Amino acid sequence: MSRHHRPSWNWLIAVILVHLAVSIVHGAAHAEAHVPLSRAANLFVVVVILVGPLLGLALAWRAERIGGLLIAAAMAGSLVFGVVNHFVFVSPDHVAHVDTQWQPLFAATAVLLAVTEALGSGLAIRLVRESRFS
Repeated sequence: MSRHHRPSWNWLIAVILVHLAVSIVHGAAHAEAHVPLSRAANLFVVVVILVGPLLGLALAWRAERIGGLLIAAAMAGSLVFGVVNHFVFVSPDHVAHVDTQWQPLFAATAVLLAVTEALGSGLAIRLVRESRFS
């Protein structure tokens, strides 16, 4: 079966696109709630959270293993970053410390990001494992 017709491939594409959409909405919630990020955090968001999965997806069309590894690493890194900043460290980026008007959207998108990042990294790892034997 072609890699483009495997269910895990189709699910990974869907998860990455949903992750991108949720990231955009979460970014808007950050802006509206006036939750600033440091330069390093902004760089991480752009390079790892936004570009990483998309670049991995593009690479996977030609080199499935390399693209899958990049997606898995980017999504896992994004998951750790988001969980730590939104749910562990006490900071303006913690879901409990966001302006109450924006807290529901901020918290919901933070949870959705964690879900899509966990799914994305798991699916990417599955694709990498499958590509070893095909």
